[in-house]
Amino acid sequence: MREHALVIGEVTLTSGRKAQYYVDAKRAILLPDAFLAMGELVAEQARACGATAVGGVPVSAIPVACAPLAFGYPLKSFIIRKERKEHGLQRWIEGPLPEPGERVLVVEDVVTTGGSTVDAVKRVQEEGLEVAGVVCVLDRLAGGGETISQATGGAPYTALTTIDDVYPDRPDR
Repeated sequence: MREHALVIGEVTLTSGRKAQYYVDAKRAILLPDAFLAMGELVAEQARACGATAVGGVPVSAIPVACAPLAFGYPLKSFIIRKERKEHGLQRWIEGPLPEPGERVLVVEDVVTTGGSTVDAVKRVQEEGLEVAGVVCVLDRLAGGGETISQATGGAPYTALTTIDDVYPDRPDR
């Protein structure tokens, strides 16, 4: 992540906040070795919390949701739409549909405030699914983890790595 995803310089985050660095996780996780490692770790987390499907929001979490398929667990991944399609089947969830009440793992690439992840958690709950846990590839340690934990009603939140690991000498530390 440090070598491929860390970008130093002012950026505007999804939350609207300004930051002096950015973690473009897709630049790292879409490389073969990182993709396989991430897939194995997410598969382990899904197994640990009893999730039978993994889902994430476009575009950022799709690779995170699909990578564990390479390890044969869980057996399906899905995409959580931010907006319902106006055509086709007009679904909020795309891909092999989890059954009502099914335990799912919600995934994200980078968490800052947790807002988009909380929206995804609410969406799967509204669709009748049980959130077994939430996993992110990198937590910026800006309060998002706590926000997500509150939204899940006790399901575990796990960050595979944090900004402390990737950029320990950052100016806002």
